[in-house]
Amino acid sequence: MAAELRFNCMNNMAEYEACILGLKIAIDMNVHDLLVFGDSDLLIHQVQGEWAVNNPKIIPYIQYVQKLCKRFRMSEFIPTPRIQNELADALSTIASMIKHPDTDYIDPLDIELKEHPIHCSDVEAEPDGLP
Repeated sequence: MAAELRFNCMNNMAEYEACILGLKIAIDMNVHDLLVFGDSDLLIHQVQGEWAVNNPKIIPYIQYVQKLCKRFRMSEFIPTPRIQNELADALSTIASMIKHPDTDYIDPLDIELKEHPIHCSDVEAEPDGLP
């Protein structure tokens, strides 16, 4: 899923917008048990009620995320260190570089994860001794 925010907002608000979008997609897919992995410590700890909310603009976001979470039988937010979130960093870099026409549709980006190599050449020795 790709989305463009067409309004001015702070980084934290953008994090909540993305979280809400993801939760809505999971609801539409009839997901019952949900693990949310995120690199925004602020969002995760605020949603879990562990950290105070200093910005009043964030309160409606937290309330809405918590309301959406009630639609799941089980939901858990798990912090992921940014250093371990290379895929999200790569996708955000790609998204910031691609210029899309001003339309409501963006071509999807398919990402496949492979468990084993597709092709592997196993060379035991070179006849001339050189690589």
